[in-house]
Amino acid sequence: MKLSPEVLMQAYRLGFFPMAEARDSDELMWLKPKFRGIFPLDGFHVPRSLRKVVRQDRFTVKVDTAFEEVMRYCGSEEAGREETWINEEILEVYSALHREGVAHSVESWRGDRLVGGLYGVAIQGAFFGESMFSLETDASKVALCHLVARLKQTGFTLLDTQFLTPHLARLGGIEVPSEEYSALLAAAMKAEGRFTALPDQISGSSILQAITQTS
Repeated sequence: MKLSPEVLMQAYRLGFFPMAEARDSDELMWLKPKFRGIFPLDGFHVPRSLRKVVRQDRFTVKVDTAFEEVMRYCGSEEAGREETWINEEILEVYSALHREGVAHSVESWRGDRLVGGLYGVAIQGAFFGESMFSLETDASKVALCHLVARLKQTGFTLLDTQFLTPHLARLGGIEVPSEEYSALLAAAMKAEGRFTALPDQISGSSILQAITQTS
């Protein structure tokens, strides 16, 4: 099946996501893991050292100003990725979703240089996180803090991380069986997230306050 924005959105609604075999591969795999990584939005943990970085606004965090650049960095050797599942087809289709206002990036900047960030897809009340990168210490983690705060404030109920890594677990990520994930996904499809309802740039203090608020 040829990947398209319409196919991709339908796949997400059904719990699937695509990955390429390698950056130069034309083959795509559709995955639906038996155990799914998620961030409970009320259970996100910000370590003390990271809180300090966020509060100091050490990076300027922007939204949707360099989407394709973020995607390319997420699969780049410069960001430590000797191999990647982001091929040109995936880059093209997600960029199309971004132009349609469905895919988004959260970016950490040092002056005029992009030094970290993440991207994903927002459908109804679910945000499907795809990948992140960092060229400076804590740059991607700061972007993730801004993402969580934004989702909590704009009506989202599910932050999907696909798989659980030790790095994500330290920040409060958990793994749930597919049956539980399907229920969370179904509930999120009945919600109405508004990713762009907030200003592009928000202070670190406001971000930390939003994260600690319970729903």
